[in-house]
Amino acid sequence: MENTIMQNISKILLILISTLFLYGTSYASDDVSQKTHKILKPGFSFEGPFGVFDRSELRRGYQVYSEVCSSCHSIDQLSFRNLIQVGGPEFSEEETKRIASQYTISDRYDDYGELVERKRLLSDRFPSPFPNKKAAMSANNGSYPPDLSLIVKARAGGHNYIYSLLSGYEETIPEGLEVSDTLSYNPWYPGSAGIAMMQPLYDDLIEYSDGTPATIDQMAYDVTVFLSWVSEPELEARKKMGFVVISFLIIFVFLMYLSTRRLWKEVH
Repeated sequence: MENTIMQNISKILLILISTLFLYGTSYASDDVSQKTHKILKPGFSFEGPFGVFDRSELRRGYQVYSEVCSSCHSIDQLSFRNLIQVGGPEFSEEETKRIASQYTISDRYDDYGELVERKRLLSDRFPSPFPNKKAAMSANNGSYPPDLSLIVKARAGGHNYIYSLLSGYEETIPEGLEVSDTLSYNPWYPGSAGIAMMQPLYDDLIEYSDGTPATIDQMAYDVTVFLSWVSEPELEARKKMGFVVISFLIIFVFLMYLSTRRLWKEVH
C-alpha cells in the first residue's frame, strides 16, 4: 500500500515539475515556417519560465512604435498609465504625462453643446491614427492596418514571426512568383504572394535616445519586444505567481506524503 502511495505522489511531483518548465513557454509557439524560410529566432530575454523583459529594449521598442508604427497602427487596448507599471518600460510618471499630453481627445461638451478637445491623461488609452476603418483603408491602398494590441498572440509563431516579418523584406522576387505593384515581397508573410504593408524599417530611420545603432534588425527586435509586452503586460507577474503556486503545491504534496506515511506506517 505504501509503495503505491509513493508511486502516485512521485507521479504528481513529476507532473508539477513538468508544468513548471512548460509554464513560461506555452504562449510562444514558434514551430511555424514557410516553404523555404524558417521563422527566425534571435532569442528574447522574456522567453522561458525565468525570462523577463529588458527595460532598455522596451523603451527603444516604444520609440520605434511611436515614431514609425503609430502612423498606421493603433494599440487600442493599452492605456498611457501602463507605461509606468512594474514589468513594462517603467517610464516615470512625469515622462508618461508628457507622452500622453502629445495626444488629444474630444469627449466633453461645452455649455453650447460643442465638443471640447483636451489633452489625454494617464487614464486614457492610446488613440487610433485614423478616425474610422474606411479612412484607414483609404490611406493604405485598401488594406486595413490591424490593431497591434494583441498582434503577437494573434499570429502563429508569436514574437519570432513578428521579428522575422519586420526584418525580412526583400527587393528580389523569386522567379515565377507574381507580386502586385501595390504589394511588397516578404518571404515570411503567409503565402509569400505579397504583403500590403510596405517595408516600414530602414537603417538609421530613427535616432535612439540611448545611442544604440538603429539598424533594421535592432529596430525590428526592439519593437517586437515592446509589442510582446503590449500583448501581455502582466507576463512577469504571471510567471512569479506561477512559481508561487507550483512551490506551494510541491510543499503540499510533500506534507501529504509525510502525513500519509505516518498514518499507514502500522498497516502491513
